[in-house]
Amino acid sequence: MNGASLFALGLNATEEQLYRHFLRNPHTLCDDVHLLLHVPLDTVREACGRLAELGLLRRTEATGTVSAADPEEAVERLTHLRLRDLHEQLQLVTRTRALVAELRAEQDARSRPPQSVERMEVLSQIRTRIDDLAFFAREEILSVEPYAALTPENIEHSRPLDTRCLIRGVRIRSVILKESLTHPPTAAYLRELAEQGAEIRVADTLSERILVYDRQTALVPVDPADTSRGALVTQQAGLVSNALALFEKIWSDAVELPLDSEPDAVTPHLLSPLEQQVLEQMCRVGKDETGARNLGVSVRTYRRHIAELLRVLNATCRAHAALLARERGWI
Repeated sequence: MNGASLFALGLNATEEQLYRHFLRNPHTLCDDVHLLLHVPLDTVREACGRLAELGLLRRTEATGTVSAADPEEAVERLTHLRLRDLHEQLQLVTRTRALVAELRAEQDARSRPPQSVERMEVLSQIRTRIDDLAFFAREEILSVEPYAALTPENIEHSRPLDTRCLIRGVRIRSVILKESLTHPPTAAYLRELAEQGAEIRVADTLSERILVYDRQTALVPVDPADTSRGALVTQQAGLVSNALALFEKIWSDAVELPLDSEPDAVTPHLLSPLEQQVLEQMCRVGKDETGARNLGVSVRTYRRHIAELLRVLNATCRAHAALLARERGWI
């Protein structure tokens, strides 16, 4: 295979080997060609399929044999296809002036006067804006967030930004829904933030969702009852002032986040229904296999919930956990 290669015309090494093989051996079968070329059978089948699509191989249905297209026809076809691809790529390259303008707009975004109210409807855009506002916050982040639980993805996404803000001395004040404390991962994350310096309070009910950054930028949902409709961002002094006033009212009516070591005066249960059942089984039966069977879960799942209960209760062993649970009125 000395001399020119068909690589420049878009064929890979296996495809070129196959084309040349059938030029040398017209009207032969595809059987065992992979052994001759020392490549996997699937690779040969894929290459034969592409060569057939390009018109470089033709199969005779009656005999099942394969022949290669005439070299002049093959090179002309490949050249045409390659030139077409290059033309399309050239068109893409010549459109880069528009890309410059788009990138320039990104560069100038912070220097332009802010819109009075900006509406965003794409969730990824809203998340990016929230991340940017948190990243550039210098003094304070205020939030009212009526979620019932955070997913592991939410927590892992938020943790680096929240930690960075607290390390840099940004004051974080958040009001969360009491119900979120019934979700152990969410409750644990909130207490993690509190240990790092975040100020967190709990409210029985919340319908508002408010984010305010440095008392200059406010973000609220377009429709508080349906956050999927998008968000509004504003730096208008009057609108931000109203958001701040509402936050302070909600903050003053809320209570402090209870510590793990305190009997939970805000919510009598920190447990999901399944965890409540696991706790009761743990206190009643001696073997994990029996408790898991009674609840219809695997032993592994049962033990995982036991470990989480010990962590939530700050217990050193199961007997200690049972005692703490009784003191809190959980069982």
